[in-house]
Amino acid sequence: MNEDRYRVQSVGRALDILEKIAVAGKNGARLTDLANDVGITKAAAYATLLTLKARGIVTDVGEGLGKRYRLGLALVRLGDLALSGTGIADVAMPVLRQLTQTTGITSRVAIWDEDAAVVVGRADAPDAIRLDSALGRRERPHCSAVGKIFLAAMPRSEALELLERIGTPARTPKTLSTLPALDTALDTVAARNYAIDDEEDHEGVICIAAAVFGHNGAAAGAISVTTLKQLLPDAAVPALAQKLIDHADRISAALGGPPAQAGWRTRA
Repeated sequence: MNEDRYRVQSVGRALDILEKIAVAGKNGARLTDLANDVGITKAAAYATLLTLKARGIVTDVGEGLGKRYRLGLALVRLGDLALSGTGIADVAMPVLRQLTQTTGITSRVAIWDEDAAVVVGRADAPDAIRLDSALGRRERPHCSAVGKIFLAAMPRSEALELLERIGTPARTPKTLSTLPALDTALDTVAARNYAIDDEEDHEGVICIAAAVFGHNGAAAGAISVTTLKQLLPDAAVPALAQKLIDHADRISAALGGPPAQAGWRTRA
């Protein structure tokens, strides 16, 4: 079924107006600018704004030509209701299944819990070798790809303090087990928008992870793909990582969060 023909144009324009007001920030947006940006008449924009204002979706400040429109507090209530009714695993699983179907590699989603990344969802690749990726598994942050995502998204002083407190034991000969080495690795994660566990947790296993950003711009989760090192040549890693980032961005968008480039830019 083609859903486009069922879309209501006036509702779409109202949402476009809300997006423009959101971009304007706390200073608000003028009626004339909103009408021009959305491509409608001032009369149509004004009628839409009055309707949204009556529902508390927008509010106005000032008078006459100086009047500006800002987002209303009713959006906070709606946002809270949306967040409370939707867990990240619920949003992520359809995307993970598509990612696994595209790559042929098992994918997972993890959240942060105190001092570790915890796996809360998994999409198994058909006929794939079963690796240790059980739900509820706690991933050490210094040697797991999902763990590095959360560390890199934290204020650096907080991340290093955490690592010093919980320790960074060498799991394999490739584990980064010193704070200076991990500090540099976290810079790399933020710069390229993904993290790698290259046989650092288990010998012969490689994992790539990307961040999922929530509505507040913080890392709400991380998704990853895991396979045997011998099945993933080094030259193939960047392309696979980009697919992972693209799918993570879709989850971020569903949560009201920014895409990877914008999310990591704020942490640079």
